[in-house]
Amino acid sequence: MAEEKKEIHRTKRIFVNNIDTYSSKYIAKFLSTCIAGQSLEEVDTAVDDEDKPIQEPSLRDGTFQVVGTVATKEGNDDTFALEQYSSSSREELLLRLLECDVVVYNISEKATPELIDEATWALTAIHAQMDGWTSQKMFILVSSVMTWALSTSDDPELPFTEDDYRKKKPHPNFKEHTNLEKLLLKLGKVKKSKLTCYVVAAGLQYGMGENMFHFFFKASWQGGFAKVPIFGRGTNVIPTVHINDLAGVIQNVIDHKPKIHYFLAVDDSNNTYEDIVKAISLALGPGKINTVPKEEAYITKALTSSDLDYFSVNLRIEPALIKENFNLRWVSEAGVVENINAVVEEYKKLRHLLPVTICLMGPPSVGKSTVAKKLCKHYKLHHIKIKDTIDEKLAFLEDGANVGLESEAEDSGSSTQDLLNALKDNMTQNDGRLEDLYVNRILRDKLNSKQCRNQGYVLDGYPKTYIQAKDLFYEQDMESMYSPSSKIPVYNKKIIPEFVFSLEASDNFLTDRVQNLPESLVENTRYRRDEFLQRLEKYREMNVEDETVLNYFDELEIHPEHIEVKDSQDVEYAAVVEKIMKVVGPSRNYGPTPEEKEAQDRRIAQERKHTTALEAAENKRRKAAIAAKMTAQLDEWNRHVAEVKRQEYELQEARSVPLRNYLMQYVMPTLTKGMVECSKAKPDDPVDFLAEYLLRDTSQD
Repeated sequence: MAEEKKEIHRTKRIFVNNIDTYSSKYIAKFLSTCIAGQSLEEVDTAVDDEDKPIQEPSLRDGTFQVVGTVATKEGNDDTFALEQYSSSSREELLLRLLECDVVVYNISEKATPELIDEATWALTAIHAQMDGWTSQKMFILVSSVMTWALSTSDDPELPFTEDDYRKKKPHPNFKEHTNLEKLLLKLGKVKKSKLTCYVVAAGLQYGMGENMFHFFFKASWQGGFAKVPIFGRGTNVIPTVHINDLAGVIQNVIDHKPKIHYFLAVDDSNNTYEDIVKAISLALGPGKINTVPKEEAYITKALTSSDLDYFSVNLRIEPALIKENFNLRWVSEAGVVENINAVVEEYKKLRHLLPVTICLMGPPSVGKSTVAKKLCKHYKLHHIKIKDTIDEKLAFLEDGANVGLESEAEDSGSSTQDLLNALKDNMTQNDGRLEDLYVNRILRDKLNSKQCRNQGYVLDGYPKTYIQAKDLFYEQDMESMYSPSSKIPVYNKKIIPEFVFSLEASDNFLTDRVQNLPESLVENTRYRRDEFLQRLEKYREMNVEDETVLNYFDELEIHPEHIEVKDSQDVEYAAVVEKIMKVVGPSRNYGPTPEEKEAQDRRIAQERKHTTALEAAENKRRKAAIAAKMTAQLDEWNRHVAEVKRQEYELQEARSVPLRNYLMQYVMPTLTKGMVECSKAKPDDPVDFLAEYLLRDTSQD
C-alpha cells in the first residue's frame, strides 16, 4: 500500500532564482534531494539525526528537478541543478518559468530593487498566461520577517503569529517586499485551480557556512577581537531559522498545497542579538562580547546598513502554522544558541576551515624556528615556542591575580595566585627553568586554546623525549576508550599534531651554521660553541634510544617526514619549506584580509613596475648593442670595399707594365718622329699625314 501511495506523487520541476547566492543555493540544493510527496509522511520523532554528517545532495529517481538562474555560469559547480540560466531576456526567462510546476522567488535577504521588480514581473507574466494551462502551477515568494519589523502588540511578551497578518507593519526599507506579498496573495485568489500562490516570510537565516551572521563567526574564529563586538544594545529579539529548515517549509508547501497561503518560517528560539553573538563567541572565539555603537560598523566596514537593518529587528514570533500543518524534519528547531555546536561544525566544514597542526623536530640550530615562521606566515598558524609560551602564561597569571585581588574574587584570584606561586617556586629551584610537569601543563592549555583549535599551530622543537610527548598529549577522558592490552598510547585527538617533520643535518653542517650566525643572534642564547656542542651531543644520545619522540608519533600512526637540510647557501630554507608545504597541502584558512590584499596588490604592482623597468632597460641595452653591432659591421664593410678597390688598382697597374714597356720601346719613338715631321710639313690633314708616315715607316722596316 505504501508503494502505491508513493507512485501517486510524480516528480515536479521547480524553478529557484539566483541559485548561486547563499539563501537560494541551499534552498535549491535541499529541494533537489527531496522526493515528491515525501513530507506527507509522518516524521519519526524517535529517530535522532543530530550526529549524522552533512550529506552532499544527489539527484535520484523521484526527486524534484531543480532549475534556476545564476549571475554567471563561469565558476559555478551547482551540480544539484538540472539546468542553469544566465543572462536570459525576460521573454526567454518566461518560457523557462512556464516549463516548471513550481516557481520559487527568493527575496528574503538583501534583495535589490531590480530583483523585486523581476519577481513582480515574473508573477504577473505567469498569471497572464494561466488560461491555457491544463494543470495547476504554484508560485512561492520567500519574503522576510522584516515586513513585520515595526509591528506592535499590546503585550510585548506575546509572540506574533500568522493571525496577526493584518496588523503587521514593515521596516521602511521593506515596503516593496510588502507590496509584492499583497500582490501575490491577491492574484492567487483569481483562479486557484490554475495558479496557487504562497508567501513564506523567513527569519534571519543561519547555518551551512553562514551569510547574515558570517561577520561574527569569522571574527570569533580568527580571534582578531578580545571581545566580539555587538553593534547596538543587543537586547532585541531576532527571529531566526536554519536555512535547511526554511527549505523544509518550502518542501512542505509544495507537497501539502495548504489552504493557508501565508507562513512565518522561524524556529522556536526567540534569542536576543546578544544571546546569538555570545553563543558564537563562546563556541569559536574568546567567549566575550562588547556592545559598541552602530556607527562603528560603518567605520570598521564590518557590516553594511542593510545588515544593521536586519540586526535591529525586535520581534517575538511563534511558528504556529508550520507546526500545525506540516511534517517538518527540523534541523535546528530550538535555534542557533541551543544548536551552536552543530552550527559551528557546519560553518567549519562548508568554509573548509580546518586547523593545520604541525610539529617540527630536529637537532639544535637545524633551522626549526626559521621554517616555523615561514609556515606560520603562509598558513596563518600560531608559532608555539616553549619560552614565549611560558612567558605569556606567567604574564597572563600575573594579570589574572591582580584583577582577582582588585575585584575581590577570592576563589579565582587565589587559584590563579597559587598556580603563579607554584611556577615561580619551581623556576627558582631549577635555575630559572620549569620542570616538564609544568611545561606540559602550560603547553596543553595553549594547544587547547580557541586560536590553536581554530587555525592550528606549529610546535617548535618540543616535545624532545618520548615521556614528554606522552605526558603532553595525554587525555585522561580518552583512557576508557582504549583496551588495557592496547600498545597505542592514550592521547588527545583534538591537540595532537596532524603532521610531524624531522629536520636532519650532519654535525659539521650544524657546527658551521652556528659559527656563521651573527654575534647579535648568538648573544643571550645557547648557541655559543661549547654549550651548543653539549646540546647537540645530548640530542644525539636521546635519539638512539629505543623510545624516542619520533617513535611515539609512529606508534600513533602519525609517521614523521624526514627532511635533510644540507644546502648552506639556502639561508631562507626555501627548499625545506617547499617540501613541507607539498606534504601539508593548500591553506585551510580564510584568504588575505583587505589590508593584506591591498599590501599584496601593492607588492605585485611594485614587482610589475620593477620588472617593466628592467625589461625597458634590457630593451634599450639590446637596441644599443644592435646599433653598435650594425655600425661595426658597416665600418667593417667599408674597410673591406676599400681594400678590394686597392687590390684591383694594384692588379691593373701590374698588368699594364708590359704593354707600357712595349709602347715605349716600339711605338713611341716612331710616333714621335712622325709628329716631328708633321710639325715641319704642316699638312692640311695632320692625322692623314701621320697615318701615311707610320705606314711608310712600317713598310721600310
